[in-house]
Amino acid sequence: MEVHQIQQSSGAAWDFSGLPDSGTAYQLILVFGSRLLLQENGWYRSLSDRFPEAHIVSLSTSGNINQEEVTEDSLVASLIYFEKTSIRTLVTNVALQASSFEAGAEIARHLAADDLSHVLVFSDGALVNGSELVRGLSRILKVPVTGGLAGDGARFEKTVVGLDSPPSEGNIVGIGLYGKNLAVGYSHFGGWDPFGPERLVTRSNGNVLYELDGKSALELYKTYLGDKAKDLPGSALLFPLSMKQDASAQPLTRTILSIADDGGMVFAGELPEGSIVQLMKANFERLIDASSMAAEQSFAQMPQGAEFALLISCVGRKLVLGQRVEEEVEAVREVLGEDPVMAGFYSYGEISTMAGLTKCELHNQTMTITVMKEI
Repeated sequence: MEVHQIQQSSGAAWDFSGLPDSGTAYQLILVFGSRLLLQENGWYRSLSDRFPEAHIVSLSTSGNINQEEVTEDSLVASLIYFEKTSIRTLVTNVALQASSFEAGAEIARHLAADDLSHVLVFSDGALVNGSELVRGLSRILKVPVTGGLAGDGARFEKTVVGLDSPPSEGNIVGIGLYGKNLAVGYSHFGGWDPFGPERLVTRSNGNVLYELDGKSALELYKTYLGDKAKDLPGSALLFPLSMKQDASAQPLTRTILSIADDGGMVFAGELPEGSIVQLMKANFERLIDASSMAAEQSFAQMPQGAEFALLISCVGRKLVLGQRVEEEVEAVREVLGEDPVMAGFYSYGEISTMAGLTKCELHNQTMTITVMKEI
């Protein structure tokens, strides 16, 4: 397995000068970056002309991770060559499906095979119901699934994803990795502190929340946000929700995407009526420690080390950490060491399977890490 990175800034071309001269036949290129730059097609033509055999997967982000750096107005491409692992890809659009569940199920059916070892999924982050998507994937797939939802900075206008063409809205891309020679480790941690009382979801519709304990959820958020309420929906990222389907369930984190015209709060994942939620707030050190813990748990599954690390963290973490955002990436590097190439992005939602299980879940406000090595 070989992984190389190149970057393109606004108004510049790809810098291919650092790539090896051997003409490596990369099978997969992951491009993370600014939506505005991705909508300029020159970047895609230049990559596809240079690497005609590679599958090019692209998605808009709320910030890019390039080794230990977090960049904004740029595109970062990770060029991956597998020596012993084969890949299969599929793109579908949620508008062509009956639901996000069916979109996930279609991807799962296309990728399922006896020698499938891992699946990466990258999805539109604005139009897709992430909870339904992972439910459709998990209904069929019996292997770990990791990935994330595209971002759009803190604008929340639209997100784009593409496979072997310039990206567009509503797309979901699945990548199947096949064979016995690919070792993969994965984990996720949040690090947010719950506060205040637990509240019952008394009115919701899928991923749109209306009432908590019979009162307007939006008005509750405005009370906690104070002067920052004018910056909704972005300011609500400061207070994500911890959600449990029932008192005995494992909590999941839910974060807001937008405010609907009828006053409903649109979240990246579902908040079923009858579920129990609690507001959470940030603690800088715990957020950074959580990234370190995710790295430790994923790396512990890799006795022979790692060659590539995919980091997907939530836009809410980035907004809270501010100028300290690179500290959570540096914390991951300290655990993984200097060998693996690190790439990733800040998202509107993270997809990860719990270690030792095969069912994937949608997460928000976590650092999710996938590490790989061919053996």
